Amino acid sequence: MPLRPSHLAVALVAAMLAACSHGTPPNPVKSSPSPISHRHTNRLAQQKSPYLLQHAHNPVDWFPWGDEAFAKAKAEGKPIFLSIGYSTCHWCHVMERESFENEEVAAFLREHFISIKLDREERPDVDKIYMTAVQAMGQGGGWPLNVFLTPELKPFYGGTYFPPEPKFGRPSFLQMLGKVADVWKNRRGEVTDQAEVLHAKLEMFTTTTPTNSTDLSPALLKPALDAMKEQFEPRYGGFGDAPKFPRPTQPIFVLRQGVRLKDDEAVKMVLHTCERMAAGGMNDQLGGGFARYSTDAKWLVPHFEKMLYDNAQLAQLYLDAHLVSGRADFADVVRDILRYVQRDMAHPDGGFYSAEDADSEGKEGKFYCWTEAELQALLTVEEFAVASRVFGITAKGNFVDHSDPNPLPDQNVLSIVDPNIGTADRPTLESAKAKMFATRAKRVRPHLDDKVLTSWNGMMLGAFARAGAVLKDPAYLATAEKNLKFIRSAMWDDKSKTLHSRWRDGERDHVQLLDAYANLLAGTLELYSATLDPDHLAFAVDLAEAMLKRFHDPEHGGFWQSAAGSTDLILRVKEDYDGAEPSGNSTATLALLKLAAITERKDFRAAADGTLRLFSPHLKDRPLGVPQLLTALDFAVEEPKRVVLVGDRKSPEFRKLIEAAHATYQPNKVILGQDGPVEAFAKTLPKHGPATAYVCTGTACQPPTDQAEQLAKLMR
Repeated sequence: MPLRPSHLAVALVAAMLAACSHGTPPNPVKSSPSPISHRHTNRLAQQKSPYLLQHAHNPVDWFPWGDEAFAKAKAEGKPIFLSIGYSTCHWCHVMERESFENEEVAAFLREHFISIKLDREERPDVDKIYMTAVQAMGQGGGWPLNVFLTPELKPFYGGTYFPPEPKFGRPSFLQMLGKVADVWKNRRGEVTDQAEVLHAKLEMFTTTTPTNSTDLSPALLKPALDAMKEQFEPRYGGFGDAPKFPRPTQPIFVLRQGVRLKDDEAVKMVLHTCERMAAGGMNDQLGGGFARYSTDAKWLVPHFEKMLYDNAQLAQLYLDAHLVSGRADFADVVRDILRYVQRDMAHPDGGFYSAEDADSEGKEGKFYCWTEAELQALLTVEEFAVASRVFGITAKGNFVDHSDPNPLPDQNVLSIVDPNIGTADRPTLESAKAKMFATRAKRVRPHLDDKVLTSWNGMMLGAFARAGAVLKDPAYLATAEKNLKFIRSAMWDDKSKTLHSRWRDGERDHVQLLDAYANLLAGTLELYSATLDPDHLAFAVDLAEAMLKRFHDPEHGGFWQSAAGSTDLILRVKEDYDGAEPSGNSTATLALLKLAAITERKDFRAAADGTLRLFSPHLKDRPLGVPQLLTALDFAVEEPKRVVLVGDRKSPEFRKLIEAAHATYQPNKVILGQDGPVEAFAKTLPKHGPATAYVCTGTACQPPTDQAEQLAKLMR
């Protein structure tokens, strides 16, 4: 969870900040950084991470995170400079150009520090520890994250972006480096003492104390809904102020409770948010897919990077919105997202890539934006008239390029300004969009982060699988099947029941992360419920058992973010904060509840309940931070509907019943067949014809049906 800096006041850090603000750099940095060249090659050239490879030719003597760097820091008695980011991070690119390509900065780092580069997407467990530390110092959070550690890996100072020259009361990067080096040299004892104090407080803050509470009450849900509704911004939708992040777990929970409690206001909040997000510039109106967030309240001007995890969760949100409202345009948003992923984010063998950058040719948003003059030259008079009206194209534009030097003038981000497109104008608009998309495709594309992360693939696997059933599109199911086949081949070791976290360029890592197991388990269950293939259910059971073995704390409840025996971590954390991505604990809990309902495995249910009990104070006192965990609680507190399908799984009749079971918004349900490790009761239900459906609660079932329409009615 985010924390207030007052929780961890570090006097020495405050003194360093004050000194940095008024000091002078040991070697002033020129305003124009050194040009990028390949005269230098450092150790990062041997890595697979696209982010680390971006820094492989910096003059900085970078190490990857690992024993070589740690040993060198101890041997030479130097502090560690740890710089954390990711390959599609705009300000990471800026700081690289300004500072890490600068020979003077590189020389100073080489003399006084051991410098380490880390990809936060490969090691979210490491990032979590040091992000928490920097926030505790009162320095905010974000990336690039720059942290100074003792040789024992304990943080003592840090921040985010540092400019090349002092401005706005902030020290320059080299000023800050000089002060840290001076303090380390002359006050090392104080530094290490304060690092120990900070470490102890971090350990205390990140430890969740069991309450021994057994009350997992549905009474927690309504106050949580009310707290989230208070955050609603009624004009443009969304929960919170600008910059606006979609954070899909929150509207998913609000919609779920709105339907459950017949709270029309809550339902309208979510549908309005979905409508405004889809119309905004954050949604790529030509190519599909959403950017990471909007810099303004209108969802108009995005931070243009596209992340796989955002689009996977948004696809699930828009499927919910479609089922609740019946609106076809929400289903079209899902199709646009999945079309984008299939076209631009898919490895030929089935894996999904991680992200696309905000920048191309050194300019943020250049790939996506248009000038009025460009469109007038490209389109016919009729096409331009319709496109400019619909997308709000103006001569001045609506996006200010802040890149330096030579910012691009008069840029337009496309958004739906006038949604009232008449039947006569629609073919003209589609013709204009086709020309614009074809022309845009010839531009220099943003950088693609082509690593395959198991956790994010699990999210997108689930989105494709569920969309295949809800939208009755076998092509989506085929994509999901192909993805799971790839992940099982590239990331899963069946003999040792081990799931790896990252694959790229034919090589997988050896990192064990809860998020990978939990998200792949959730995605595999979605594919099982869309196909009822018993092999998928058996694999889900294997994943769940392996996850419990490696990450579960049977004594106190909950799941550790990292596996036992990780020697490069100063803390072992149980993460529960559902931010841009849901936490591993939240995802694991909901997935285990569903799997327990399908298989009747008491150990799966016990682990889920224990996690909810461990974090029950957070469910009550900090509901805004745990919407996905609240969704798991919602599933846990009532007996889920169980749709049992009996018959020939490959018959058309069986397929229609699966689709009917998915056609109604009924989130607290599981769908299962009779084959594989399912509950004993399901195996006793008799078959009538090619396919039969039973809707059951406990051991009580509605009369069986072989009609899709009747099954949909029973679900309602």
